[in-house]
Amino acid sequence: MGLLYIGAESIIGSMELRSVYIVRVARRMIVAVAICALAMLTPGCFRGAIDPTLGGLEVQVTFDYKGHYLNHTNCFSSDDKWIVYDTRLGPGTIARSGVIEKVNIRTGEMMVVYRTPNQNEFGPGAGAAGWNPVNDRIVFTRGLLGSNSLKPYGPWRRGGVIVDASDPTKAIHADGRDITPRFTPGALRGGTYGHTWSGDGKWISFTYHDMVLGMLGKAQRKRLDLRTIGVMAPIRAVKVDRDAEGENIDGEMFSVLAVRVNGDMKRQGDEIDRAYNPSWVGVNGYVKPDGSRQKRALAFQGIVLNDESESVAEVFIVDLPDRIDTPGDHGPLQGTPTMRPMPPKGAAQRRLTDNTKRKYPGIQGPLHWLKSSADGKWIAYLAKDDNGASQIHLVSPNGGKSIQLTNNKWALDSPFDWSPGGRYIAYAMDNSIFVTDTKPGETFGRTTRITERTDDDRKPESHAVVWSNRGDMIAFSRRIKHADIRWPQIFIVKLRRK
Repeated sequence: MGLLYIGAESIIGSMELRSVYIVRVARRMIVAVAICALAMLTPGCFRGAIDPTLGGLEVQVTFDYKGHYLNHTNCFSSDDKWIVYDTRLGPGTIARSGVIEKVNIRTGEMMVVYRTPNQNEFGPGAGAAGWNPVNDRIVFTRGLLGSNSLKPYGPWRRGGVIVDASDPTKAIHADGRDITPRFTPGALRGGTYGHTWSGDGKWISFTYHDMVLGMLGKAQRKRLDLRTIGVMAPIRAVKVDRDAEGENIDGEMFSVLAVRVNGDMKRQGDEIDRAYNPSWVGVNGYVKPDGSRQKRALAFQGIVLNDESESVAEVFIVDLPDRIDTPGDHGPLQGTPTMRPMPPKGAAQRRLTDNTKRKYPGIQGPLHWLKSSADGKWIAYLAKDDNGASQIHLVSPNGGKSIQLTNNKWALDSPFDWSPGGRYIAYAMDNSIFVTDTKPGETFGRTTRITERTDDDRKPESHAVVWSNRGDMIAFSRRIKHADIRWPQIFIVKLRRK
């Protein structure tokens, strides 16, 4: 592995004494030279199929002194030329960071994709950007405009915004918002975040908090706002009635909740107290036991109770209908003043795992989103082994016994991501990037370190390890120290070929 960023940092450090302009040009040249040098450093690297187990060239892509925060998925543009990120310095700081940017992987050129108007310490804030897998649209989480100390960015006051990277001047509200009774079908009454494009680039999943029930719960001193998940679809735009406070917003897409949650559970079962961190199953869904294809489904983490009435996270799935604008049997899509919005007709949720009796029960490990292989055959999640180390496990969307994929000496330090072909899973562990083979047979579970181990100050960040669309790059971030501040910088591993 060639660590070209070490030389780059020393070159840039000396140049900074001359001219900021020269430094910026130099950064772009260094990135371009570093990536092109791969052809010389690894003979034959552009011939044959990509083999992640051979490792590759590690290259630093960003160098300027601000945050470069990767989302857990969809970081690469559809043509793999750009990486999108927000400018946070760390998790939990979206409110204070109002810029979405992209960087050209080959040249190092950086461009602002979106900048929030009237940004202040209370919002609006913008972050968690994800690129559409088939076009130039980018979705990200943004707080409500006009955020201030009395109405700051928060779980109830945020939503999905879409921009086109080729025309970033036009920002579109993806989901409608209507907090005024009688509410509007297709709009929600709180905040959405964690937006993720479906494999065909048409739908968006999200996690949700309900402001109407949240405020009611405060008044009644009850926990009524239960985190849950939903989807948006391009069925039609949603128009809502304006309110005096400007809290109601029209949406380009039709939004609904996909899962029912219940905060009054008393015993073990398949009811869910909270649902979160959804992920699309397969690029085109999955195949059911009868041979039919379920085109759209979400895997997610759901909180259940064990025999001791303790909360445990398990793997769930919800199959989604083709149309989501027809109310189901449990209530109106838009909810009522005392009931949260209900899923559409045809949405069917199921529990896939029961890990309540393990030594370390349920899903455990670093913050992560469940991820599915491209063909939809497997859903991956983290659970601890008997030694307390988080390992990757696989379960079919049709249910059945889970399979432990990894048996690593160390616990995973980050979320994980499948290669586009569905054979490998990449993640951070022991201050390095690793890949594990999922192909049945001799290589199943074989784990390979593909970057050099660093000291703790330069280890890969714990929030994202993301594969490119063509499978020839893996993006992650490290913190590089400058002027006593450790700045998150984006890196890629350019993978070798056989």
